[in-house]
Amino acid sequence: MPPKNTRAARPAFRCAECGHEVAKWVGRCPKCHEWNTMDEAAPAKPALAKMAPATPSTSARPIGEVDLDSARAVPTGIAELDRVLGGGIVPGAVMLLAGEPGVGKSTLLLEVAHRWASARTGGPSLYITGEESAGQVRLRAERTDSLDPELFLGSENDLSAVLGHVEQIKPGLLIVDSVQTVQSPDVDGTPGGVTQVRAVTSGLVALAKERGLPVVLVGHVTKDGAVAGPRALEHLVDVVLNFEGDRHSSLRMLRGIKNRFGPADEVGCFEQRDDGIAEVTDPSGLFLNRQEAAVPGTAVTVMVEGKRPLLAEVQALVAPTQMQIPRRAVSGLDSARVSMTLAVLDKRGRIRTGEKEVFAATVGGMKVTEPAADLAVALAIASSSLDVPLPPNMVVIGEVGLAGEIRRVSAVGRRLAEAARLGFDRALVPPDSGRLPPGIKATVVPDLQTALKSLRSR
Repeated sequence: MPPKNTRAARPAFRCAECGHEVAKWVGRCPKCHEWNTMDEAAPAKPALAKMAPATPSTSARPIGEVDLDSARAVPTGIAELDRVLGGGIVPGAVMLLAGEPGVGKSTLLLEVAHRWASARTGGPSLYITGEESAGQVRLRAERTDSLDPELFLGSENDLSAVLGHVEQIKPGLLIVDSVQTVQSPDVDGTPGGVTQVRAVTSGLVALAKERGLPVVLVGHVTKDGAVAGPRALEHLVDVVLNFEGDRHSSLRMLRGIKNRFGPADEVGCFEQRDDGIAEVTDPSGLFLNRQEAAVPGTAVTVMVEGKRPLLAEVQALVAPTQMQIPRRAVSGLDSARVSMTLAVLDKRGRIRTGEKEVFAATVGGMKVTEPAADLAVALAIASSSLDVPLPPNMVVIGEVGLAGEIRRVSAVGRRLAEAARLGFDRALVPPDSGRLPPGIKATVVPDLQTALKSLRSR
């Protein structure tokens, strides 16, 4: 009698970051090289060589005959959230909202559940909390004035119990806070592990598609700011949103990372208050520090987040030091691009900062990673080094190349129109910027040396 094949029964180990599987546990993933991400997973079942055909659940139709009414977005009543989602929540869509602890994810979703319930059009909303008790969520709802008889609240950690609530209440919107705290009784593994998170998410996705029920999942993030759990979690859902914010600032940014039903690069602005989350429809003024007198070391640029132009102020401080190795500190900017800008300033602009300390930051806690802010960073550093301020009514737009050239960026006309609306009447722009709006005088700067003349001539 041949020996039994026991190799298939051995457990496998799957990386929580990239999903790579190995037969034995290792401390570092061989594929993505992350440490301590290998978790035990159930062994994969062997694939069948041939599968028998089954009866389709629905008949295939020509694409032009497919009904669109069941897939139209339903507005949530929160304009900034609808902007990011592309008009609202699509029935049957599964959304994943990630963010750091304390940023306001639960408060935002409680407001979404309240708005949905009070609309009386899409059915009641069901809020499942796995991290807090029902009484704690009730206290938050009273503080933020989010009580409504059509808003149902349940405290569950079992997936089968969550499905039972859905069967009993038949909600029009389901919110699960959070997916890492819910476990499936049919799957082995600890709550929050790779196997459990994948099984719970797959079960909720199947529920959403079967009933046409929109589901919102709250996800934790790692210390690097990425969504915790297996990378396949982001592929299972339809929409991935990231809720960002500095704990020392009241401003919150809702950024779309993935969206199968709308734009994936939009951003919504909110403000964290004592009575809840409030929308910020015109956030440009939050990132500016307008002063009557011009101050050296400041430059204003215009970013584009999705389709929304936002004015941002870049501040720099260049100071002498007695230390052998001068310090370089960056906040809200890409440190690699700031280092590159310093090298270009030294080589092409003859602004020497090698023996001085350089500090660069943005105002209001805004994170600026777009290359269009390169020229503003360069002029802010040069302004502080020369102790000569830029004109207070000027905006600076352009990407700086290693040869010192100023490269073209997108949507210059839309950026300048927003700057003119806020009272700016002068601008430095790269060549080939297209048609510019009236009300603002734009000066084309082909290279960094030309841009620095606006400082040295003052």
